[in-house]
Amino acid sequence: MSKVNRDTDRIEAKRQATSLEEPASEAGALTRKLGLDPYEVKYWIVDYDEMNQLIAYGGFQERYPHWRWGMAYDRQQKQNQFLGGKAFEIVNNDDPAHAFLQESNDVADQKAVITHVEAHADFFANNEWFGMFGDRPEAAAMLARHAERIEEYMADPEISRANVERWIDHVLCLEDNVDQHTAFGESSVGEEGESVDAEAIADRLGDLDLSQDVVREVFDEEWLDAQNEEGEAVSIPSEPEEDLLGFLWRHGMAYDEEAEKATDYESWQRDVLELLRREAYYFAPQKMTKVMNEGWAAYWESMMMGEENFAGANEFLHYADHQARVLASPGLNPYKLGKELWEYIENSTNRREVIERLLRVEGISWRNIKEVVDFEAVGEILEPAPEINSITPETLDELDPEDPRIDSEALGRAKAGETDIEAYPWKVLTYEGLAERHYSLAKPQNRGFLARTTLEETERISRYLFDDARYSDVETALADVEYTAGWERMTEIRASHNDVTFLDEFLTEEFIEANDYFTYEYTRATGDYRVTSDDYEDVKKKLMLQFTNFGKPTIAVYDGNYNNRNELLLGHQYNGVALNLQTARETLKRVFSLWGRPVNLMTIVKEVNEHDVEVAKRRSREPEPEERGKLLRYDGEETTIEDLAWEEVEDLAATDVDYDTKPDEWLA
Repeated sequence: MSKVNRDTDRIEAKRQATSLEEPASEAGALTRKLGLDPYEVKYWIVDYDEMNQLIAYGGFQERYPHWRWGMAYDRQQKQNQFLGGKAFEIVNNDDPAHAFLQESNDVADQKAVITHVEAHADFFANNEWFGMFGDRPEAAAMLARHAERIEEYMADPEISRANVERWIDHVLCLEDNVDQHTAFGESSVGEEGESVDAEAIADRLGDLDLSQDVVREVFDEEWLDAQNEEGEAVSIPSEPEEDLLGFLWRHGMAYDEEAEKATDYESWQRDVLELLRREAYYFAPQKMTKVMNEGWAAYWESMMMGEENFAGANEFLHYADHQARVLASPGLNPYKLGKELWEYIENSTNRREVIERLLRVEGISWRNIKEVVDFEAVGEILEPAPEINSITPETLDELDPEDPRIDSEALGRAKAGETDIEAYPWKVLTYEGLAERHYSLAKPQNRGFLARTTLEETERISRYLFDDARYSDVETALADVEYTAGWERMTEIRASHNDVTFLDEFLTEEFIEANDYFTYEYTRATGDYRVTSDDYEDVKKKLMLQFTNFGKPTIAVYDGNYNNRNELLLGHQYNGVALNLQTARETLKRVFSLWGRPVNLMTIVKEVNEHDVEVAKRRSREPEPEERGKLLRYDGEETTIEDLAWEEVEDLAATDVDYDTKPDEWLA
């Protein structure tokens, strides 16, 4: 690129950055007015290539050298070039957060991105699962330090760059095998917080000629209690451990191909393993909350851009196209599913609040509420007051500064002409005023939500009501409705849930039926994919399965001294979906390189008799597979598979939650 072109690009980026200063500032202010509490966001304008690089790097400017980034960059470029993809933004979980906007996008796109990012920053700052990674470190600085250390290892003349890359490949195959439900801790720290010997004490104790008194002083009681006079096998860990990377750091050895034996990790190998494990824990919350986080951002973006007119009159159609592109993406779309669920939670909470008020009206009970209440009239009563709903410079005098819905100081500034009320009418409202202005049950698209309340739901609500607050009529009862109830409930959920718990609690039968969700499966009877069920339980199980452990198989360490031979025994925590055995074979080879000794994997597979398949095809039904236990073993040369008795693997099968998505009767 010529100097003239580079200068022109810098001038354009600076011009666009200047034009976006006001929208960014006002979006942050509105976000806080709406009751959110985001990290400060720093915005950066980048060009097309820089955006693709950032996307490939997961939102950061510096990462360790590895071929995976180039592959991700190439995929992103081709997606944009050949599939019509369009990069709008990327934001990282950091404090302050950093958001990158692509300079070639239209102003309407940039405004949408800014409102979207502000909601992401709120989610990062307040969701408990993001707090599981230490004290929320400065992620960009952490990843840059990691990159620098790995670059130093690669540049070391005594360490082959190819060996470092190969080691990284081994570790990355297991990057999702961390304990996502436990707060991050250094691999060198034991269960009680004490530092543990990095040199695998269990493997070295037999070589030391120590008295029992010395042994008791040096080695912990739990380890010693595991030994017995008969010399029986010692099993570590005592319970299955899901942090496979941490276990390998403490007990693993590298396989030396030239010496054909296990050797202690080199210092750089141990360091790289822990660096990548740390990064896996950092990125885990983002994988665990994809639906919640993207839905949360899409919800607030839609409100700010559409309902608070952040998209100007000349930008609204472009923004509508922008949002349609995002929400209409094919496949399981986390933006669409998440946004719809948040809206459902808001509507459900507000509906319960309204029904509670109505059930306290004289003459109304859960038995007759559907007959005696005009829900269309209720919707009209719940509409925001005219002075709240339509704020213009001409209506400012109608606002009462003593009204809790009105920000008296902002109102004074607006009357003095210091605020552009045409562009930002929300500035004169408080959180309570905005909640009434955007009350979900008053919106046209939600008017039928109250009327859809079932008798079972009204009866359930009535069980928890007390008779100490009675109203003479519907209008009086509705005057007490808390307009903030829906938003308050949403912020509580935002703080405590991840995708699995979110879907488990709020993916209700009502939601699935209203949004026409269904499952589909590959059927042996037809040889293709078919819709298999629209049953609520089947749909829920299918979705839960896709988000449990990031949609990846859950593998735990069951024994680091399997058969008393220092072999590693892993267990696949089976949830109705069998492993791809070819992938499992290749992964075991990677694990072998990190363990240094033979590696075993227990799993459950589904086997179908070919005769049953042929019979099923003739009868247009699915054959019933049989579940069997299997043990895969890789010893450094070959992989073997043997049958296991069911009692040896039955503990691997899911019990509390059955994720088998196959319905009893397959639909045609």
